[in-house]
Amino acid sequence: MAILQYLLFLGAGIFLVWWQLKDMTVTEKSEFADAFKYANYWLIIPIIFMSLLSHLVRAIRWKLLMEPLDFKPKLKNVFSVVMIGYLANSAVPRLGEILKCTFLAKYEKLNVGKLVGTIIIERTFDLVCFLIFIGLTILIQIDLIGNYVKEKIITMGQTAGIPLWANLLIILGIIFFIIFFIKMLFKKFPGNKIIIRINLFLKGIAAAFKTVKQFKKKRLFLFHTFLIWALYLLQIYIGFQAMEGTSHLSIKAAFAVLTLASLAMIATPGGIGSFPLFVMETLTIYGIAGSLGKAFGWLIWGVATGIIIIAGVVCLLIIPYINRKKNEISKQYT
Repeated sequence: MAILQYLLFLGAGIFLVWWQLKDMTVTEKSEFADAFKYANYWLIIPIIFMSLLSHLVRAIRWKLLMEPLDFKPKLKNVFSVVMIGYLANSAVPRLGEILKCTFLAKYEKLNVGKLVGTIIIERTFDLVCFLIFIGLTILIQIDLIGNYVKEKIITMGQTAGIPLWANLLIILGIIFFIIFFIKMLFKKFPGNKIIIRINLFLKGIAAAFKTVKQFKKKRLFLFHTFLIWALYLLQIYIGFQAMEGTSHLSIKAAFAVLTLASLAMIATPGGIGSFPLFVMETLTIYGIAGSLGKAFGWLIWGVATGIIIIAGVVCLLIIPYINRKKNEISKQYT
């Protein structure tokens, strides 16, 4: 079932790649090629540096979560398994989380189950942070996003022959119906496997907040979380400067692109196909042509994916070597 699900999402990603490129006109293809031809590739260097730094900060933050368990792994091992995890996730979603714990447990002689617990806390907290980031993205540019949504609703209404106020009432009605329906399902089928999983997930969110609240180094944990998102944001913003057609975009646009790009990484394995599409659609809000938006999306996705592949493979190859002495010593005493 897991293999079928993976093939489905991978197939969707490949289809999106084909679908984005097949209908491009001669002019659009020319603009797409020119965007890469005249890009300032020197600006890729700081993006690479910040990308690797964000992965290192994530490794440090994960290490902080292990301290209450009295786990004190070497940072070089934690960073290596983080990169190996990203490499695995780019091929098979969620496989990376398992490999991270397995590799670290192997080389640091730690309990796998407890490591998985720290991953759940970390991912749950990341989800909450992402939701906050979405809210902040909307808040700092409420007029622009509000007008965009309004235009979309008006366009939909004109197509269907329905006035704006009726569209809004329909949307609100659908939202209330969904909430009511979900509550009814929870009450009627409390023993259902899906509902149990959702309840466990919600409890996981509560546990994550509780853990961070009781965490002795919570300020340091929150600082590293802020730094991770700041580095992600700066990568997008500097990426804007690498192309002539996007160099005028502000940090506010980077907020919006990062929000949709993060969703794209969930939609298909490694964001293949979906990442450039989501970025292109986001940039249309800021008046960027589709061909240029696609080019920018492919540039950022290509750099991020290239870093993960190269760094992930290097870490996979060197982790046995950097732990060789430890393994040799342990063999002498067994």
